[in-house]
Amino acid sequence: MDLTAAQLAQILNGTLEGDPNATVRQPARIEEAGEGDFAFLDNPKYESYAYSTKASILLVSHSFRPTKKVNATLIRVEDVRSSLAFLLEKFNDIVSPNGAPAQIAENAAVHADVQVGSQTAIGAFTVVEAGSAIGDNCNIYPQVFIGRNVRIGNNCKIYPGVRIHHNCIIGDHCVLHANAVIGADGFGFAPQEDKSWRKVPHVGNVVLEDHVEVGANACIDRAALGSTILRSGVKIDNLVHIAHSVEVGKNSVMAAQVGVAGSTKIGENVQLGGQTGVAGHLTIADGTRVQAQSGIGSSIKKPNQALFGSPAIDYNDYVRAYVVFKNLPELQRKVRALERLLQEIREGK
Repeated sequence: MDLTAAQLAQILNGTLEGDPNATVRQPARIEEAGEGDFAFLDNPKYESYAYSTKASILLVSHSFRPTKKVNATLIRVEDVRSSLAFLLEKFNDIVSPNGAPAQIAENAAVHADVQVGSQTAIGAFTVVEAGSAIGDNCNIYPQVFIGRNVRIGNNCKIYPGVRIHHNCIIGDHCVLHANAVIGADGFGFAPQEDKSWRKVPHVGNVVLEDHVEVGANACIDRAALGSTILRSGVKIDNLVHIAHSVEVGKNSVMAAQVGVAGSTKIGENVQLGGQTGVAGHLTIADGTRVQAQSGIGSSIKKPNQALFGSPAIDYNDYVRAYVVFKNLPELQRKVRALERLLQEIREGK
């Protein structure tokens, strides 16, 4: 990937400051970049690196005002993160093209009645069971399991070790990372008189709409009845668990180790930080933002709130409360000293 600063500025519709002939071959972190690399600055915490970086080209926002000399050629853009994502996507296509040739590996076990679209590759030791259909331009990596009557749309990437259980539906442009499990039984057991537990069969499925991405080792359970649904544009990080009959609204995102219990309805554009726990049978309003390690134990009805804590409360209230309770030992000492002083006053000392 050899591009000049002038070419990059044109591609990104950016403003060029510096040498238009500066050439780059690859992306790099701003603190590690060398000559021939391009880097980016979108967080003020890293501004000091803008003055020391060896990168040939640096992506910055229009609002960036350097306080020292910057040696790199600058390309100013409206949105640094989106511009970087665009460039990395193009770079990834060059260095890691869309998988193997469009063919079915000889040692893949694909049932005779499976429908496979054009320009779709199926890797070695992958199993695709009867009644399933895979769309066009998909890349099914080695050692994937696709159960009976699964539907996979167009332009999907299914990475090694993914398991998609029977009757599940995957939309267009979806990405499932290594060892994700789609459609395992939910955690449903009925207590019996003898204190044992009777398994509740899960006869529903999982539906992933278009442009959904699921991280490595994430688990999305099938519904007992009906569907567990991730709406269009949902992004799920590694090691996330979504239980049976959950519905996640459009463009919501969940960071690593989030757990969502059964039958909860999560709205659109919700953001759940890492290790957030959400109890079952709740409703989470659109635009809710939850800080990492928080616990949601009741429904959130007001949209666009920022929450923190366990149980979670308003983010700003939590931060103010934290200032108090982190100082509780000192406050306790002061209260005890005041109690002793009052006692002495009462005793006339």
